[in-house]
Amino acid sequence: MAIHIQKPTTTITDLLMQLRYDEEHGPELTEIRSTHLPAEWYPQCAVQLTWPHAETDWAPVLKEVTRCYIQMAMQIASCEKLLIVTPEAEQVKALLTEQLPKQVCEQILYCQMPTNDTWARDHGFITLLTETGTCLLDFQFNGWGEKFPAELDNQICRNLMQQDIFKGVYEDHLDFVLEGGSIESDGMGTILTTSQCLLAPHRNQPLTQADIEKKLLSYLHAERILWLDHGYLAGDDTDSHIDTLARFCPNNTIAYVQCKDTEDEHYAELKLMEEQLRSFRTLSGEPYNLIPLPMAPKRFDEDGSRLPATYANFLIINKAVLMPTYGDYELDRQAHSQLAKAFPKHEIVEIDSQTLILQHGSIHCSAMQFPLGAMKVEN
Repeated sequence: MAIHIQKPTTTITDLLMQLRYDEEHGPELTEIRSTHLPAEWYPQCAVQLTWPHAETDWAPVLKEVTRCYIQMAMQIASCEKLLIVTPEAEQVKALLTEQLPKQVCEQILYCQMPTNDTWARDHGFITLLTETGTCLLDFQFNGWGEKFPAELDNQICRNLMQQDIFKGVYEDHLDFVLEGGSIESDGMGTILTTSQCLLAPHRNQPLTQADIEKKLLSYLHAERILWLDHGYLAGDDTDSHIDTLARFCPNNTIAYVQCKDTEDEHYAELKLMEEQLRSFRTLSGEPYNLIPLPMAPKRFDEDGSRLPATYANFLIINKAVLMPTYGDYELDRQAHSQLAKAFPKHEIVEIDSQTLILQHGSIHCSAMQFPLGAMKVEN
């Protein structure tokens, strides 16, 4: 089926938002202006949520997880457009019309299509900025190394293009497995990732690390890849996605999970990860400003297996950071305080993620942002 492609354009709104971004991020004016993967705090036109339904693994707790998604929808659509992907568009629209203020609902777009699950971070477009607009990269999503069904979610990007919502140029990379949660960009040419994920079975074998790095540098128009070789979370289905462990923040900062409990099974690996982060240097040769996040409280599923709760799985939107909480007041407060240091110009908004973690993900896993210029209907 043919996919509509429209030549991207830059609007006055885009330019004003870019000027505002430049004013607020003075130290980062070295950000490259040619084709690149922007940092998540770059001005956004929209965020995608793929809505839970009864045919997903959320069925046993559908009511509870829907409440969490309504919270996320409220916060996102209060700041920018929200794109909701769902096989039940009319039902979700009716629900949100009932639950949210009118001005918030006016910011929501609905796209109807079948879905396997809800993890938009890993099946959504990875969007580059170019000198003339945006480029929408569609990689293969295979259920985190063929662990779960993903044939419907792997078609979401193509279906979105066919619904004529985006104005960026579509690029087909469906011969290469890459999940959005496995990479972080500082917007200045550096990509942060983990060797455990990108070299995991059933991703891109028989490619070597050198092969994969070459492809990533080309596809993402990056200057270099920083590979984290240590760090994991028990119960993580993703093979150590970077967004569960360490995240780029403004002003050459990395927020990362720190474990101080020597009796915790994560202590040794996260200590080695911390040491490797300390060894990393910016493109200008300076050490990164490191902000440790507390180890999230221990949470377990009904079988007693530990769940991969993490404060690193926060979502950056326009003017706010949505931070997951896990029902431990003291640790939640500490994480809030640390994220406020990393994002002094953003509001830190807490979202109870105790239900989200039951399916081994959290807020960042649930959403995918699009930079200004990617959609036809923008703020």
